[in-house]
Amino acid sequence: MPQTVAAPFPWADVWGQDAAVETLRAAASDPSALSHAYLITGPPGSGRSTLAYAFAAALIADRPDDEATMRQVLAGTHPDVTALRTDKVIITIAEARALVERSYFAPSAGRYRVIVVEDADRMVERTSNVLLKALEEPPEQTVWILCAPSEADLLPTIRSRVRSLRLREPDVADVARLISLRTGVDLEIAEQAARHAQRHIGMAQRLATDESARRRRDETLRSVLGVRGVGDAVEVAGRIIQAATEDAKALTAERDATERASMLRTVGIADGQAVPPALRNQLAALEDDQKKRATRSLRDGIDRVLTDLQSLFRDIVMLQFGRGDDLINSELRTELSALASAWPETRTLVVLDHLAETRQSLERNVAPLLALESLLVTITSGRKP
Repeated sequence: MPQTVAAPFPWADVWGQDAAVETLRAAASDPSALSHAYLITGPPGSGRSTLAYAFAAALIADRPDDEATMRQVLAGTHPDVTALRTDKVIITIAEARALVERSYFAPSAGRYRVIVVEDADRMVERTSNVLLKALEEPPEQTVWILCAPSEADLLPTIRSRVRSLRLREPDVADVARLISLRTGVDLEIAEQAARHAQRHIGMAQRLATDESARRRRDETLRSVLGVRGVGDAVEVAGRIIQAATEDAKALTAERDATERASMLRTVGIADGQAVPPALRNQLAALEDDQKKRATRSLRDGIDRVLTDLQSLFRDIVMLQFGRGDDLINSELRTELSALASAWPETRTLVVLDHLAETRQSLERNVAPLLALESLLVTITSGRKP
């Protein structure tokens, strides 16, 4: 259940994670209870980053009522917090080395220096090894906070050097109430969004407040249910990739333009003025980072579609086993019941297996269009190509 008593600042925005909040509040107030490194795990949308920054704020503030310092930490402007959040596919070795170097600086204003890694699961083995020594022997006044979906996403050598906190998954009804309170949307829409987002708070809020996002999701699921042959599979896969690409562009284009304008303004180049040769390498590096971010955004969008499809075929297998009381996509009950009756359970399980494999393939840089076409051919035939 969500917190019944409002937590004090800076913990107020950490929703529904009472046990984790109490553990970290105690650690922030008692040096003998404080570990040098923490790993906060939980499903996407469970509030990992929110909890990490609340903890960082409590660690750095001189007193529990030092709200000015804590607000500075939460705003991302305090000098004793170094945060790494990546929009790219992986965290690079160079980024990890910069973090390690920063971790050895003494705090300049607060009680501790805090290093927050929001996407620790995006480190490959070589990058993780860069952190090992810093996690083994950090300075007394440095605390590391890593965030990841699960402990299994990190190397055993990293896991053995941190204290783990697992966040709980909220109930659909709890998420719906929170979204309704935050946005003012009707509770029925909030409940549908929470269900479709599978309790991911951020995604639920987007679905609840964006009618076009709700419509696109519904159209995608219905188009997949309508696939009847290889031709349909190719066409639907193309539409899904196109929609995900347009979504990714919309999410990144404005930010890319702002970053470019800011860089040019910083070095004194007016709009429309030619970029001097000496600065072209810097601009090229920025554009390279933006391309990597766009790739990550596209992959995240496709992964979200695959998550929605998993919910669809999860519902079908639930119906096949006589469990129709907890459907994620209850609005499609008629269509799902028809498939549940027409297919054997083994066929649905084959599709679910291929969905999981497709998600893994995309992480290994398989071409998204080919991966989706293969998946949709499996759906329509019941056999992997």
